[in-house]
Amino acid sequence: MNYFGVILFNQLSMNSVLKLSLTPKLLLSLTLIVSLSFTAVAQSKEKVERLKVDSQEAKAEFLKADWKMEKHFAEAYGYVIFPNVGKGAVGIGGASGNGVAYQGGAAIGMAKLTQVSIGFQWGGQAYREIIFFQNKEAMNRFKENNVELSAQASAVAATAGASADVDYSDGVLIFTMQKGGLMYEASVGGQKFKFDAF
Repeated sequence: MNYFGVILFNQLSMNSVLKLSLTPKLLLSLTLIVSLSFTAVAQSKEKVERLKVDSQEAKAEFLKADWKMEKHFAEAYGYVIFPNVGKGAVGIGGASGNGVAYQGGAAIGMAKLTQVSIGFQWGGQAYREIIFFQNKEAMNRFKENNVELSAQASAVAATAGASADVDYSDGVLIFTMQKGGLMYEASVGGQKFKFDAF
């Protein structure tokens, strides 16, 4: 078969496959897949929008607890707000939460926080967390998923005046605010982060 014959054969084969393949069941399946895809995108978009609202509410709560924190929001190169971090433990503990990352005051992406800790700990808690990045290098480490808090890392509890005299450590400054529950150990050491740009 020459070159022209191969092209004609391939074209005829494709037309036959397309004619045979477009059965009512297949059309229904394709329609269902497309509609489910749009639904999933809409749900994930709704989730992102809800997380943005929750993050702004968390920011307002932090500022309500310590209005001097406004300085950090204004001067930091960037920050990430985790409006709800859940933590639980019976000896071995874990924590996770989703947040929104901001740079120049604008939302730039989503963030995922995870933590596993071992040692004497018991209970559960829900809290908010904000991480400020002092400069571009610190923010870039976060964006490149290269931020893992050391075991000795600590956060400042957001209370009146707490933010006035705190300093960055390795370009990072962390504040937490308890939402409720009982937790014997509440360190941020070992937290890892994953960033996904919008």
